[in-house]
Amino acid sequence: MNASTEALPVVVIGAGPIGLAAAARLIERDIQPLVLEAGPTAATAVRDWSHVRLFSPWSEVVDPAAEKLLGPTGWVRPDGAGYPSGGDWADLYLQPLADVLGEKVRYNATVTGVSRTGRDRIVDADRDTQPFVIHYTGPDGTEERVQARAVIDASGTWATPSPAGGSGLPALGEMAAADRISYRIPDLKDPAVRARYAGKRIAVIGSGASAFTALAYLADLAKTDDGRGTHAVWILRRGISGSTFGGGEADQLPARGALGLAAKAAVDDGYADAVTGFRTDAVERDTGGRLVLVGEDGRRLDAVDEVIVLTGLRPDLTFLDELRLGLDERLQAPVELAPLIDPNQHSCGTVYPHGQAELSHPEKGLYLVGMKSYGRAPTFLAMTGYEQVRSIAAHLAGDHEAAERVELTLPETGVCGGAGLFDQPEAAEQEQSGGCCAAPATLTIGAPAAVSSGGC
Repeated sequence: MNASTEALPVVVIGAGPIGLAAAARLIERDIQPLVLEAGPTAATAVRDWSHVRLFSPWSEVVDPAAEKLLGPTGWVRPDGAGYPSGGDWADLYLQPLADVLGEKVRYNATVTGVSRTGRDRIVDADRDTQPFVIHYTGPDGTEERVQARAVIDASGTWATPSPAGGSGLPALGEMAAADRISYRIPDLKDPAVRARYAGKRIAVIGSGASAFTALAYLADLAKTDDGRGTHAVWILRRGISGSTFGGGEADQLPARGALGLAAKAAVDDGYADAVTGFRTDAVERDTGGRLVLVGEDGRRLDAVDEVIVLTGLRPDLTFLDELRLGLDERLQAPVELAPLIDPNQHSCGTVYPHGQAELSHPEKGLYLVGMKSYGRAPTFLAMTGYEQVRSIAAHLAGDHEAAERVELTLPETGVCGGAGLFDQPEAAEQEQSGGCCAAPATLTIGAPAAVSSGGC
């Protein structure tokens, strides 16, 4: 890299928790960041699940370098033992952090492509010496370009939920039934959303923290006067085993363990029925307009009014098409990272902390971080992402000893036997979001809700 390229900023894609932490870490290393955020505010994706509470406490979802930037403004971190909702996280921490960064964050900036200046993905000559060029559309739809010495993609996976189809593709009729299908945990405090589900029969597809959350929410709704008659049909692609509901009281993140216990209570108390070994092949409408799910084995379930699909998230790699990525063929995660996060072997607590070495690609200077770095694996925690960007910033600053040092210990899930949290090939179904052990996931039934978030 030549001197003129080193003078360019590091472009960070996404002003979510990991993207903003990356910017803070770069500033700590006297490297200029430029954050491009597709939404109108910081943490746009987090705000999408503002009603869900993280299952990681405040003490684990604030990056140390970010806290140093916020300190001079008079910002005080909320009680470390408390559990923020997505809305709390965005309003009380992430937006104030973005405000401190000021003009280093550009909103309504949607990245459409990243390449090397003057080099498509085919050209080898002088490739590593050329700066990156990032194409994006601005607030008024105009096309913009900016050059960078390195690119940190923290755009997450929230915008690309996995479909209901057991093959990884939409089930036959799934898109045609879009008016009755949601891919998000419902916000039952919203009157319109509450009316949509109250008194209805609802299929919940998925087996991770987000599905646990939805089941708990629907069970709570069924206990109210206006929600009487609400009933969930919980559809799992595998059977129910000892690890289905997570680690429970053995989980070192108590709120995470409580999620599984709440889902189990919904089933035990009769607010949900479990259908196991069911892989959705088609979604049909009956004569009354209700939805009938058809399995790959030919089973046809009783009609439901609504379907909530929480089968995981996947990375959008389209705007990186002109770059040389080194991704695992199954997880779509960096090849060095994939064995460390394989959900067939690991839970959140058994994933070894990692940094720039595991996150590197054949395209030197490009890093996928946060939920996006995990591809389709669901075991992500926010503090894992904070460790990722600490290591990358150190590497970009030339401090290789710090980049290789491990500075993180993760809490165990309580179900980390030999096989880890997920012991079936369907583990990629485990979660939705953006979050701790996968995506927004909540808690419960009386107790403070807890979720997994875009990384909690």
